[in-house]
Amino acid sequence: MPAIHDFATWEPLLRLVREANAEDLASPGGHVSGRIGRGSWSVPFKRVRPQPGRALLVEDRQAEFDAVKRIHAALDEDGRHDIAFTAEISSSGRSVLYLFSFGGAVERGIGVYPGALVLADGAVAEPWRRLPAPAPGATAAASADPALLERTLRDRLPDAVGAGEDEIAAAQARLGIELPEELKVLYRVTRARWEDWDEGGAGEDELVDAVGCRLFDLDHVSVADASSRPCPWQFAAVKAAVTPPGAAVQGLAGSPGWIVFGCNYGGDQLAVDLTPGPGGHTGQVIFLSHEENVGAELLADSLTDFVLGRKVEASSAERELEAPVVARVNVKSLQSTEAAAHPGLEVLSIGAWDGEPLSLAPVFGLPRLRTLTAYPGTLADPLEIASLTALEYLEIGLEEWRALLDAGAVPRGLAACGIEVRYRQHPVPVVALANELLALWNRPTIGQIILEGQLASS
Repeated sequence: MPAIHDFATWEPLLRLVREANAEDLASPGGHVSGRIGRGSWSVPFKRVRPQPGRALLVEDRQAEFDAVKRIHAALDEDGRHDIAFTAEISSSGRSVLYLFSFGGAVERGIGVYPGALVLADGAVAEPWRRLPAPAPGATAAASADPALLERTLRDRLPDAVGAGEDEIAAAQARLGIELPEELKVLYRVTRARWEDWDEGGAGEDELVDAVGCRLFDLDHVSVADASSRPCPWQFAAVKAAVTPPGAAVQGLAGSPGWIVFGCNYGGDQLAVDLTPGPGGHTGQVIFLSHEENVGAELLADSLTDFVLGRKVEASSAERELEAPVVARVNVKSLQSTEAAAHPGLEVLSIGAWDGEPLSLAPVFGLPRLRTLTAYPGTLADPLEIASLTALEYLEIGLEEWRALLDAGAVPRGLAACGIEVRYRQHPVPVVALANELLALWNRPTIGQIILEGQLASS
């Protein structure tokens, strides 16, 4: 038996958990849960406060560190990355410990609960499959001036070492795309390699001032296609790739025409855009926020403008709301499913609701409705879900899933699904239901081991 499945491995941790959560454990159905990975852990330990007048020291949490270290060692021995657990501990110390191992078909969720269940290998949400719309009439901006760009950069960087044509050709071959002329000019002036800079780092500061961002060298220039911005199904399924009429930038998760050449100090990326929106220009400079999964903002009409500091303000079209493509029905937003119904509706999310349960009949037959999420208890008849024939993602509560499973009405066109969990819901029935759903698609299920033992009196 591997150490990770030995109750003795868990005893020190369970003693600390019992001490910190005695009231919760004593309540009917009381349990505590956590997750431990090799590099981190989320366990409801007792919060340690330092003595007045001094900082928190390692020894203040030594018992916690030692208990977790035993689990880390067992994970390493068994070749695992992490493990989730739920513990039921009686006042006498009698303990039942449930250990959960999530396989490749389950995305990471919150705490011990499973995230989205991926029902087909490699399946991604529709916005991540969306390719840029063709823009046959798109042209470079009138401000794009490779000659002016080169003169400006050579004046600002007189001692820079430029890339040779062979280096540019190698980058193009690696990326599978020809770099636009302005970008070639930029790298002909400076190849942005750290070994070319002064030892004190002044070269990097000079380069940032000259170009307007932290410039990547050619080996690190990349294409920001959709796969470069991965997003869990739970969040990706409720996004929409929307490009308003007249928008300069297409509202995509990524594009094979977004060539990332630099970043700022906050982790956001800058790219030259070869697939502009209907109101944009080929070769414009766009900003990809690390806090967003879809879309980008226009910074400058050309790389020349960007380097010269001629930035543009984002138009109102770039900020157009997702509705009616994405509709949210809850106490603060739309007040009915009728109000959400629209031929272009892609995502319907039903959240906190204090009225009568809602019917889905108003959205029957909508050809583009691909995602439905609904809080537990908000649907008048869960079996109405079977009439939503275009769904690729469904996230509902345990009882709603149970109704679909018992009726044999789970939509078989789903690519992924999720279980909406109530606060402090016991994980065991959630995992059991998740495994039922995974089994319908012959996907790897969640492993569960049950350990029982007796903790010594404290």
